[in-house]
Amino acid sequence: MKNIITNDSVRNVAIIAHVDHGKTTLVDAMFRQGGIYRDNQEVSDRVMDSMDLERERGITIAAKNCAVRWGDRKINIIDTPGHADFGGEVERSLSMANGAILLVDSSEGPLPQTRFVLKKTLEAGLKVIVVVNKIDRKDARADEVLNEIYDLFIDLDANDAQLEFPVLYAIGREGVAMRNIDDPRENLTPLFETIVEQVPGPAHDPEEPFQMLVADLSYSEYLGRLAVGRVFHGKAHNNDALACIGADGTAKSLKVSKLQTYDGLQLRETKEAEPGDIVVISGIEDVVIGDTICTRDKPRALKRINVDEPTVSMRFSINTSPLVGQEGKLVQSSKIRERLQKEMLRNVAIRVEDSEERDSFIVKGRGEFQMAIIVEQMRREGFELTVGRPEVIYREVDGKTHEPIEQLFIDCDESFLGIVTEKLSVRKGRMNNLINHGTGRIRMEFSVPSRGLIGYRDEFLTDTKGTGIMNSLFAGYEPHRGEFPTRFTGSLVADRAGAAVAYALFNLEPRGELFVVPGEPIYEGMIVGEHNRDNDIDVNPAKGKKLTNMRASGKDEAVTLTPVRPMTLERAIHFVREDELVEVTPQSIRLRKSVLSAMERHRIFGKKKKETM
Repeated sequence: MKNIITNDSVRNVAIIAHVDHGKTTLVDAMFRQGGIYRDNQEVSDRVMDSMDLERERGITIAAKNCAVRWGDRKINIIDTPGHADFGGEVERSLSMANGAILLVDSSEGPLPQTRFVLKKTLEAGLKVIVVVNKIDRKDARADEVLNEIYDLFIDLDANDAQLEFPVLYAIGREGVAMRNIDDPRENLTPLFETIVEQVPGPAHDPEEPFQMLVADLSYSEYLGRLAVGRVFHGKAHNNDALACIGADGTAKSLKVSKLQTYDGLQLRETKEAEPGDIVVISGIEDVVIGDTICTRDKPRALKRINVDEPTVSMRFSINTSPLVGQEGKLVQSSKIRERLQKEMLRNVAIRVEDSEERDSFIVKGRGEFQMAIIVEQMRREGFELTVGRPEVIYREVDGKTHEPIEQLFIDCDESFLGIVTEKLSVRKGRMNNLINHGTGRIRMEFSVPSRGLIGYRDEFLTDTKGTGIMNSLFAGYEPHRGEFPTRFTGSLVADRAGAAVAYALFNLEPRGELFVVPGEPIYEGMIVGEHNRDNDIDVNPAKGKKLTNMRASGKDEAVTLTPVRPMTLERAIHFVREDELVEVTPQSIRLRKSVLSAMERHRIFGKKKKETM
């Protein structure tokens, strides 16, 4: 009989929720009341969102660890992303936790990503504390939302013990939590007390040797690679001789050069790693997420972290445009490969493969948003590269092609019902449910192929005049639903190099929406606009006005152009077709044809036409 004991001095809790339901704001308040800051210390909002991209977009991209003290107990907090594209982050975070705080907006209620993160939590067998947040909203409906949460638990096959979850009400922004909705709004004491009471301390066997599961990787200029994870059994000390068991089951020797634990947002050196604590070990270079660090004399692997398979792939290549190297300093394929390999080490949901083309790589992940974030991070680091359109990953089942399907939830005004259903039916979407709240807004549920949603989000916002809310959840694979057009418009393609001229652009405006401004460098094969019709046309945006002896060179020069919408990375990725690429540099995002030469493109087009005749 094993002697399992609990480390009561530690609590490991993950905070899970849908996007924008207030996870990071609540953690800020827990810091303030957990004694992390001095009374007079100035701190920014959402301190856990440390990446520039997270602050700009108001979302959490990477899970973060921190710790607060409540009485004589240490509470390790893991702030997880809410977006399904970063599901790998959620899965590895839950491997370190013994309980989870499920945060739900008091007006919006449980949404698709709430279902996604809760499903993972219940599968991991963690104790859940439900917090109904933002109860100060004018449209709050706390009682209805609580009933919806119960329905969600039942729908996800929660057992009787999991259904007995404690409920708290909170206003994260004000740093208050209550056991009952009418209780005085004072502080977060009820939340801290509930965590200590309800979340069990980490259990371990004192007779087992040291075992730690690596759930995250970091890097220090002074210490090299850092392995972050939870200690499951035993203790470790500085300079211990340990081993690392990889995916192939072989144990590699390592020596702990430094042992650290979380103290607030900072790391603090410790002499001993306790069972159940989340620690950071330095002294090992060859380690990946999911490895087990254990004693050298009794190497025994823990169950590896399993994540869902990728559903989307995207081609990353070197920049081959005539403007290569003018704006970025990292242009070589070896540098791009190195950076993608590094991303794969830190992101368990990413796969990187060499493609059949030279200087080109296939990156597989959860969704196009996750891909866009990787590209955006790379361009900010000084990379120049080209990327193709995201493509879904198909599977062969019993000789038939199956494709990934999304469960799509849409919340919009009743007046937009027609345009939304029309657009989604073209994309092979099927409506499964329609709820009219009687307030002028409706909630629709669709089953749509993942490829149908690539590029649809921008169109949806335009169709609903920016008032619609759209969320999706991966629902599995189904037989292929047939082809449909990805875009109903063509491209305006530059037929020569030069600089864009206002006179030429003014004459091109009736043809469609332009992407370039006067003075911008252009080259043959660069896409300078979207054609109104479904075919591509070659144009000359560098064409100047012919001068005659009857007309002065300065006359009629002040043409008025329609302002150009700035090209964002997501918009560019959604816009391009199979024969087009996005050129990404630290300063610019350009669209181009895969084959730059107009003559070569016409030859390929003619050849394809002959083959189909």
